[in-house]
Amino acid sequence: MAITGFIWFGFVIVHMVGNLQVFQGPEKLNTYAKFLKDLGPLLWVARIGLIVAFFGHVFTAIRLKFENTTARPVSYAKGSTIQASVASRTMAYSGLLLLTFLVYHLAHFTLGFTNPDHYSHEYILKNGDVVHDVYAMVILGFQNPIIAGSYIVFMVFLALHFSHALGSMFQTLGILAPKHNPTIQKLSTGLGLIIFLGNCSMPISILLGYVR
Repeated sequence: MAITGFIWFGFVIVHMVGNLQVFQGPEKLNTYAKFLKDLGPLLWVARIGLIVAFFGHVFTAIRLKFENTTARPVSYAKGSTIQASVASRTMAYSGLLLLTFLVYHLAHFTLGFTNPDHYSHEYILKNGDVVHDVYAMVILGFQNPIIAGSYIVFMVFLALHFSHALGSMFQTLGILAPKHNPTIQKLSTGLGLIIFLGNCSMPISILLGYVR
């Protein structure tokens, strides 16, 4: 659970940093997109690895939930939460919502199923290469308030999920002593906030017209 989650955390960070190049204009973002496409087989190796990690993460989550339920088939007479945070109590729900977001995100930006008109533009790089205009696709997508708003809401749950998951990962793997847990939890919360701000800066800036 911890290892597959960490793989996806790394991907989210790299994905966010790459996408933030939208603030540098179409040439920069489309050059980056072409670089990824030119990786060819290596890109597919990475994609397959992410798919395996994703389904491994989901399968492990379901299995752990089942084992937890069967270990105590009779619920507590009175449930009370003392230390558990909102993020920890909503991990299952945020995970399911993120699954929905992933499917939509792939259909929108990767496959061009939901908005084919956003996916049909081309761009000529300075070296003369004609490439798919990822910059235009992102701008057109986030100019729609419903799409932009949906992404922002999903980023809330992504940040919540990661803010608890990273701390749990260190605890699960036993990398640090219990005395370090408060520091690790603060770091996890901070990274979750960075992910939220970084990913939300794009739809908000486009929606407000700062990036055109």
